[in-house]
Amino acid sequence: MKRVFLISYMLILFCNFNVPSICAQTDVWKRLIESLSEEGVDEAEIENMYQELLFIESNPINLNTVSSAELERFPLISHNQAVSLSQFLERNRPIYTVYELRNVPLFDYKTVELILPFFYVGELNKKNLSLHKIISNGLHEFVNRFDKTLTQRAGFGEFTDSILQKYPNRKYQGEDFYTSMKYSFSYHDKIQVGVVGEKDPGEPFWKKKYSKGYDHYGFHFLLRDVGNLKTLAMGDFRLSFGQGLVLNNDFVVSKSWVTNNIIKRTQQPKRHFSTAEYGFFRGVASVYQINKVAVTAFFSNKQFDSNLSNNGDITSFKTDGYHRTISEIEKKNNTRERVVGANINWRKNYLQIGGSAIYHKYNRILNPSLQNYNLFYLRDSSNYNLSLDYSYRFSKLSVAGETAIAANGAVATLNVLQYNPSYLYSFSLQHRYLPASYNALHARVFSENSRVQNENGLYFGATLQPYRRIYITSYVDIFYFPWLKYLVDAPSKGMDAYFLGSYNINSYSDFEIRYKFKQKEQNTDSPYGGKEVLPFLSQKLRLRYNIEKKTGFSFRTSFDLSLCDEPNSRKESGYMVSQNVGYKGSNKFQGDVFVGYFNSDSYASRLYSYERNILSTFYMPSFYGEGVRIALQGRFNIFSRLSISAKLGYSRYFDRAVIGSGTEAISGNKRIDLYTLLRWRL
Repeated sequence: MKRVFLISYMLILFCNFNVPSICAQTDVWKRLIESLSEEGVDEAEIENMYQELLFIESNPINLNTVSSAELERFPLISHNQAVSLSQFLERNRPIYTVYELRNVPLFDYKTVELILPFFYVGELNKKNLSLHKIISNGLHEFVNRFDKTLTQRAGFGEFTDSILQKYPNRKYQGEDFYTSMKYSFSYHDKIQVGVVGEKDPGEPFWKKKYSKGYDHYGFHFLLRDVGNLKTLAMGDFRLSFGQGLVLNNDFVVSKSWVTNNIIKRTQQPKRHFSTAEYGFFRGVASVYQINKVAVTAFFSNKQFDSNLSNNGDITSFKTDGYHRTISEIEKKNNTRERVVGANINWRKNYLQIGGSAIYHKYNRILNPSLQNYNLFYLRDSSNYNLSLDYSYRFSKLSVAGETAIAANGAVATLNVLQYNPSYLYSFSLQHRYLPASYNALHARVFSENSRVQNENGLYFGATLQPYRRIYITSYVDIFYFPWLKYLVDAPSKGMDAYFLGSYNINSYSDFEIRYKFKQKEQNTDSPYGGKEVLPFLSQKLRLRYNIEKKTGFSFRTSFDLSLCDEPNSRKESGYMVSQNVGYKGSNKFQGDVFVGYFNSDSYASRLYSYERNILSTFYMPSFYGEGVRIALQGRFNIFSRLSISAKLGYSRYFDRAVIGSGTEAISGNKRIDLYTLLRWRL
């Protein structure tokens, strides 16, 4: 009865607040990031993009002085849109208002609404940097975060000495809280300096034998546009060459995102300022440009965690960043990697040609435990990759691609075609050929596999605006794996299809429908004994209504449905209904309330959702089983430059007496989490 009441209550909210009011929608880009998160993308990947966009929002770009290179670094517009905007600005500068962006040929209303917070109109002439100007006009920011799970997890329990002697990894060595610290100084995007420290729950913090304080530290220094030196990066940074076949630890997001943003270009180094402990370089990188040629060179010398065999070989990389138990602490920074690389990029008008090289070496042998599926994995202490990439724009048609070779002689290639007849339509076609024997451990491309190997694929995507208020994003991706995969004992194939339709009811409300279909082959128990490889089908449907009111209130009602069909097994399903109410009508306070009910048969039919997290952080939970989720989040501006954010999350399950497993297990059916963040800016 309580569950019926909860669902009815959320539907009443949906109906009661569907009343007219005049209000421009806010935080449109954050809603876009929400949609990316629901595709199951790595949370650290989304956090990197989120942090980058928060920085640009705090340091908006002057449309009268922005360069084409700066526009290409901006992640919310495609390559073709960046070129179109650059051409528009060259012809029309000086411009007098950001709303002139509506006149850019490839920009529609939604694109302009999306990017407005990141641009402003300032003086036309660039002024030379001076130390006094940098110090007086730079932005200092200090952020301290403290989180705690209020319901005890098994790893923080009390154990007898005899139990710990026999099972030493049952107990965490540190305190039951998460904390991080960030300090940054920036002068627009010209100079960026920052330090970060972080410890996860269970990691020791200023304890005996752990006197370094935080478990993880990071530092970055970034300088841009000093004569021919376009970028100098020191400390922690990220890079991307070409289409990513030899190197990319920049953003790689969902397939729905790349529908209109599928062409990649060599990017100048960016800072790494998230708390993620993997997926970046540590060293120095620079970009030097002479006329039409830009040369990027970098060197990285970084320690990281890995799982080792008895003879000291690397069997796999440990990327979770946890150092809570004795065994996890023993693995901390037990491996060193040195990486050196370079890219030469030549551009003239609409043509770009580049060449890339990367070489990396470990202080140990990489030697995964031999299995049929990993027969072609790299087994050596070093590897190198070379590639050639290109891109060319013919008016409304663009082509791009990259072909790369590994040290073992395996050749991979990826090629893209994108057609933009107008801002109303965009079509993309991508073909990828990634042999099972191709090894490039720092490569990341748009593909179905997490590793850049053992995949052939063909992707077709489109974004359409057939009517003034209707927007459609859709794709079909067909892929084939010519060799075995983990838990797939034969060559296999699959298909992924997606449809997102959005109807703008008026300037303050819209309705979305999203459908996702995926079919992949995997091992299945045969009724005759043993295993056979058969298709596994999953379907997901989302209906969502958004409204923002003149009073500062916003409402989002969502219904999610998940269906899974595994051969020789029962069909599984799950659904979730949720309501989010936000308030942003005061300079002093803003907040959100999230209430959701979920019911899912298993993890396979889990539901992804999004609830606003504390300032400057990102959170994307998934739910399965049966239960409710309630979250209260708010931010209070103590002064104009000092704010505190807090969130309380409550999850209750109706179908279990224990939440989680192992050291993370909670005895009981409830979990309560507290998150806090203090930010000071001057």
